[in-house]
Amino acid sequence: MTATVTFHPAPPRRGVGELDPRADRRPGSLRQLGPNWFAAVMGTGIVATAAASLPMQFPGLRGAATVVWALAAALLVALSAAWLAHWTRFPDTARAHRNHPVMSQFFGAPPMALLTVGGGTLLLGSDVIGLPAAVAIDWVLWTAGTVLGLLTACVIPYRMFTRHRVEADAAFGGWLMPVVPPMVSAAMGALLVPHTPASQPRLTMILLCVAMFGLSLIAALVTITMIWSRLVHHGTPPANMVPTLWIVLGPLGQSITAAGLLANAAPFALPDLYAKGFVVFSVIYGIAAWGFAMLWLALALTITVKTYRAGELTFSLTWWGFTFPLGTCVTGSTVLYTHTGANLFAATAVALYVLLVAAWSVVAIRTARGVLNGTLLRPATTS
Repeated sequence: MTATVTFHPAPPRRGVGELDPRADRRPGSLRQLGPNWFAAVMGTGIVATAAASLPMQFPGLRGAATVVWALAAALLVALSAAWLAHWTRFPDTARAHRNHPVMSQFFGAPPMALLTVGGGTLLLGSDVIGLPAAVAIDWVLWTAGTVLGLLTACVIPYRMFTRHRVEADAAFGGWLMPVVPPMVSAAMGALLVPHTPASQPRLTMILLCVAMFGLSLIAALVTITMIWSRLVHHGTPPANMVPTLWIVLGPLGQSITAAGLLANAAPFALPDLYAKGFVVFSVIYGIAAWGFAMLWLALALTITVKTYRAGELTFSLTWWGFTFPLGTCVTGSTVLYTHTGANLFAATAVALYVLLVAAWSVVAIRTARGVLNGTLLRPATTS
């Protein structure tokens, strides 16, 4: 996700919460560090976690996935420290990010980064540090990510309703970022249900996950409708915003994943009747949502290819939108295969994982290059 003004669908107009370009241009590489940078942790982490349960396993895959998980964890630590320094050294810019109608949407990225690394710790890190330590770390990251995610899901929409001036063509994929973290919490929380004390604590845990599933799903469906309407009435977005179309896949794929993982966890916490009902729901809902996700994937891919062929798709941090959302479609297809045994979902999961690894490799290399040569740490220019 890029920084500040490059997200605007039209030349920016100074208004409520808009970043001051003069403040943006003062020296200091950390000044440009926004919450959108945590999308790199999300995209890297999903490459690891998606591999952990991929239907087709081959020698070396789990080891490679564990290395990628370790990279995501290191990125999380480094970015968290850098962001803390950013808030300490450049509070004016940090407040401007918080008040900006576009950049503020990406405050959903840090909690999802925490949750993704936490889930990877349980699924892969346990091979390295042992299960008890992995569970303990995951609890800490899940709790922090869930609290922050619920906060963004409430505060960011509230500020949109009460403080920001929103144009008719403003809807874009980034609007989903604040409301998706609770869905990630639901999916990653399902993995922790068997590690929760029995009886009421375990029951409370799974019910909270189901509630967060509903919270995020309904908010996401409302937002996706607005994005569809924007595309119909105002056409495709500017080239620098095209990668954000892929973010729509995030709540779709993650909701399929969450439903399937909650069905797996249900026997540990619920009576047999409800546990079986969860499996039925996860399959029926999952297949229906999977169908729409494949439609959106086709639309997003077509628009992206069209923009690329026009020579307009230049690299920016928005390209991380190609990774995490696509990864959720991999995990969603995987849980559907687990519950149905249908080779259709296994083949889709493997094919999308290959695409995910290719996309991640390109984006990661270009991001590293942009950090090393400083281009990603410079202020965005207005046009």
